[in-house]
Amino acid sequence: MARGEKSEMVKMSVLMIVITSSMLMTTSRSVQRARDVDSEDSEIVRRHLLANGLGVTPPMGWNSWNHFSCNINEKVIKETADALVSTGLSKLGYNYVNIDDCWAELARDQKGNLVPKKSTFPSGIKALADYVHSKGLKLGIYSDAGYTIIVSSVLRNEYTLDSNDCLVLHRYLTCSKTMPGSLGHEEQDAKTFAEWGIDYLKYDNCNTDGSRPTVRYPVMTRALMKSGRPIFHSLCEWGDMHPALWGSPLGNSWRTTIDINDSWLSMLANADMNEFYAEHARPGGWNDPDMLEVGNGGMTKDEYIVHFSIWAISKAPLLLGCDIRNMTKETMEIVANKEVIAINQDSHGVQAKKARMEGDIQIWAGPLSGYRVALLLLNRGPTRLPITAFWDDIEIPPNSIVEARDLWEHKTLKQKFVGNLTATVDSHACKLYVLKPVA
Repeated sequence: MARGEKSEMVKMSVLMIVITSSMLMTTSRSVQRARDVDSEDSEIVRRHLLANGLGVTPPMGWNSWNHFSCNINEKVIKETADALVSTGLSKLGYNYVNIDDCWAELARDQKGNLVPKKSTFPSGIKALADYVHSKGLKLGIYSDAGYTIIVSSVLRNEYTLDSNDCLVLHRYLTCSKTMPGSLGHEEQDAKTFAEWGIDYLKYDNCNTDGSRPTVRYPVMTRALMKSGRPIFHSLCEWGDMHPALWGSPLGNSWRTTIDINDSWLSMLANADMNEFYAEHARPGGWNDPDMLEVGNGGMTKDEYIVHFSIWAISKAPLLLGCDIRNMTKETMEIVANKEVIAINQDSHGVQAKKARMEGDIQIWAGPLSGYRVALLLLNRGPTRLPITAFWDDIEIPPNSIVEARDLWEHKTLKQKFVGNLTATVDSHACKLYVLKPVA
């Protein structure tokens, strides 16, 4: 064979080796990518909280923050559980007794576990959960996707130290800055909550490491899934990164708003923000405009009726925020309205939306089971106004004959309505109906 031919053969052999090697590398990468995709798919399925079977309807109960803030103790929690039973509220569905911030000591124990505050929860959370469960109720607790920084080793008698004699700088804590957050302790804390018998976790978003909540929240979700106990996961991200758009695989509810306060303007602002995400609510995962302020004294009776009505038709969690032990008759009449609660707990699970807005007038509507429609006529203005809802605005066939049930007057109107319904509504007040086509 000529020297030139041998040279060409060598070149061809080298080229074949390069091509074969490249093909093998490409195949290997493709297999690895496929494995990665399978792993990601498996992970998505594994962390999907719809599997916990909770939140088929919006949760109902009580939360300590709006009224008590950090001034909580086991006596208050026990007495609240007692009051939910004695008032009959538990029979209406108010079953969660949720402890908010400030329940734990500032430092974890030597094993890194959260420690109930000895001065306010001397019996511990497990004993408290047992008490609440004995009443046929469920216990909720609070944590935060913030964390604690370990700085350096120092002498134990000079600073707060962990089990490794390291200084713990309590800078990244819960929102109250009185107890540690769970960032970096998710599995440990979830396991602790499960062992204590916790049924609900409100997971807040203060004092973080700067990472996105879309990175931090899935870690707690996976931890809860591994804990061995179904725990309702309430994402309290304040709507910062639109959790309604990504929360459904991670939680059973997600905050869509900033914190509420006990005022007409704050309540309406949260209602408006929450309504924007109506299409993302469904059984197993709900938009959360924050806890109820009904009974705390900052609004009028009519304004509280508006508050409760909007939360009900919005399929929002109905978590009372007042002192259950000392409710007035007026407050009880609002929060114990069975017909309004029934809208919130309706099996259809569709959040109501604004069908029409004209100045201070708003018309909210949403479908219910049994081909019914929930209708809210809201007057946000300073004077009494007539409000008309037209069938074509609220998805009722235009020629339908409709029966209307007034849920706050507890009566079915004698008149049947065709094409529209008109009512005169007082300032800062509403009318709430269930409409049922009868012909």
